[in-house]
Amino acid sequence: MPLSAEQMISPWYPVDPARVRSLFAVPSRISASAFLRREIADRMHERLAMIRIAPTKILDAGCGEGADLPLLRKRFPDADIILLDASHAMLLEVGTPERMAGAVCADFAELPFAHASLGMLWANLSLHWHPDLLSVFSAWKQVLKKEGMLLFSCFGPQTLSPLRAAFQQVDGYEHVLPFMEMHDLGDTMVKAGFTSPVLDREVVNVTYESVTKLLSDVRSLGGNALHARRRGLMGKSAWVNLLDYLETMREPDGRISLPFEIIYGHAFCSFSGQERRDEVPLHFFSHCR
Repeated sequence: MPLSAEQMISPWYPVDPARVRSLFAVPSRISASAFLRREIADRMHERLAMIRIAPTKILDAGCGEGADLPLLRKRFPDADIILLDASHAMLLEVGTPERMAGAVCADFAELPFAHASLGMLWANLSLHWHPDLLSVFSAWKQVLKKEGMLLFSCFGPQTLSPLRAAFQQVDGYEHVLPFMEMHDLGDTMVKAGFTSPVLDREVVNVTYESVTKLLSDVRSLGGNALHARRRGLMGKSAWVNLLDYLETMREPDGRISLPFEIIYGHAFCSFSGQERRDEVPLHFFSHCR
């Protein structure tokens, strides 16, 4: 069931921020999933190439080890680029590259920047790790200049759906985050004050020969940050059943396909006094590769 903005900020929203920080405290745990983040960063840059902007100050929110910095620097060579992540350990991996204006360890919804001080905010596959997206979008709008641009990507609800189904067969716990529907993200952006947000989606399928490699890559994406996660290890019998269930998902070519629904969103910041009173159109597009 899609989550509304009101549901997102209710106390039971299942993402555990402390668990998220713990999962990303060891950068080597997530290095194997870098291929997916790099692919999505490239696709975000394809979208960015169609938009004419020249920001002088850019924030990379959820920068991780700073791997998107070279692409941003190449696209905007004269801009000051600030990196931000909630994990201090990830920021230590960044080092001190040229043209980086600074690195900040902070919560996405509590940004230590002045009102209307940024020309662009970039967030690649980081938004779905926060438990309060309305507060995040509200904070992001506050720090963007008039006509400043937000561009983000995040996972949608089809992400890891075969794995979600497999776990449902073997135990009574949730193991996959309830990623938000595209329309609910758009509604939340409007509620936060963004006008005319544009969102689109695609499904990227990654195929595996080995169930072991599939599960290893899933763990490297971050892990289980749900409040209601299983606290102990899965029993041996349940684990064998999980592996057997995943084996039944092999396609005619012998490989197992794991879908990642990627939602892209962009919007420009406006401070018009009419923005809350005027009708605000939402634009949604859907396609698969």
